[in-house]
Amino acid sequence: MMPSHDLGLLLRVSWATLIFFSHFQAVRGAPLKLEAPPDMGATVLNHSMGLVQRMEGLLAAGNGSDVTLRVHTINTDEVKVIQAHSLVLTMQSDVFEELLLSRNGSTVVLREAPDCAAVFDKFIRYLYCGDVSVRLDQAISLHKLASKYHVWSLQQGLTQYMTQHLSSDSPTGHVVGWYNYALQTGDVGLRDSCLQYLSWNLSSVLQSQEWGSISEELLLSLLQRSDLILQTELELYEALEAWINQNQPVGKTTETALRLVRYGMIPPQYLFRLQKQSPLMQKYYESIRDLLYLAFQFHSASPITLAKYFDVNCSLFTPRNYLSSSWGSPWIINNPTRDDRSFSFQTQLGPSGHDSSKRVTWNSLFSPRWLPLSARSTYTEMGAMQPTRTDGGRPRIIVTPATSSPDFAGVSFQKTVIVMARQQGKVVVRHVYNFHQSTEEAGDFLAGADLQRRVSEYLIDSSLYLHIVIKPLYHTLLVAKK
Repeated sequence: MMPSHDLGLLLRVSWATLIFFSHFQAVRGAPLKLEAPPDMGATVLNHSMGLVQRMEGLLAAGNGSDVTLRVHTINTDEVKVIQAHSLVLTMQSDVFEELLLSRNGSTVVLREAPDCAAVFDKFIRYLYCGDVSVRLDQAISLHKLASKYHVWSLQQGLTQYMTQHLSSDSPTGHVVGWYNYALQTGDVGLRDSCLQYLSWNLSSVLQSQEWGSISEELLLSLLQRSDLILQTELELYEALEAWINQNQPVGKTTETALRLVRYGMIPPQYLFRLQKQSPLMQKYYESIRDLLYLAFQFHSASPITLAKYFDVNCSLFTPRNYLSSSWGSPWIINNPTRDDRSFSFQTQLGPSGHDSSKRVTWNSLFSPRWLPLSARSTYTEMGAMQPTRTDGGRPRIIVTPATSSPDFAGVSFQKTVIVMARQQGKVVVRHVYNFHQSTEEAGDFLAGADLQRRVSEYLIDSSLYLHIVIKPLYHTLLVAKK
């Protein structure tokens, strides 16, 4: 019995199997003519499953075998012997075809790494039956074999499998390993999928065993991103300190990583505590002193004043997607196809300590149907949102400030709507939508999503789980000449 985290993948090549049997009959002297597709009124008798079972039996028994595969495990004495059929191997793989043409005798000797040798029988069975059961820890090994022997259908199926099972539970994690493999093989699609998953679910990754296994290259790549989704910047610093203590990188790597922390996003009381209590910060204080100095200036002065003298458009003053209550709010919408919903919440005006006591009230409207410009919501004098609904269209979300204030000078707000989903039993981020202050709504919000189905991949227990994040962005001001 496979462990509970083992997952199956069905990859079928029944048409190729049928072609094989047509050749098989031809070899025996009785060519089989493939008929044209049946007429509209005809009934199709499908016995392909029985055919697959007979193919599996052919492999297991070795009946009619004309080639012996001796699979040697590199650096060991282990040898796996498989009785196979050259017709099947050459039909599925041009690499096998070349090997069989150049062989002397009926035996082909192959040498495989231990991980690939362990699943070689699964790989050969796929060539006969067109399906394979895959565990998370076997995906890379099977992918290597599919790539080496040019079995492209299996390779593509495994890439899709890995992309769809990033959120699956495993004892030590698997996404980082898949990312490193994709980087090594040049699989850009898989690499980007892994990187996006790690960025969007960073809080859970930071708490897992997988965090300590990430490479220096991946660590620095993540630290540079503004789309990271996590609780606070302090959480990221503490996780970075744990990674450095575990991996003990060279000093240059540590300095580079520490300089990618956005200290301006950490409240001053926590910065003071880190200076006193963090051995890492004490050891590398001189390397980041200029950044800490800027952060304390940022927290003590008015952002408008600071913007006259410093470039506040740099990453040090740019928030990531923080899930803490200071920067947004979760919003669970039950029965999202039923009617329009409105919701109000408050955020801190900005990350600067100077703005820590100032709040901005936001009104958000969700509609399961499209709202044309002529039918946009209006507001009462009390700031309450009055939704207007139209029939047809797709889901739409609008986020606007309830009031304006002189404090908004020099600040614009990026709005981020995070859509959660349940995948492989785990709640993860499925989509992220960004839109700016000048735009009230995300134009492509849930485009193509089917919210009508109770089992929709966008819903959790028939509800839409959102988290709205407001990211204040400061702008460098031009000082007029006197």
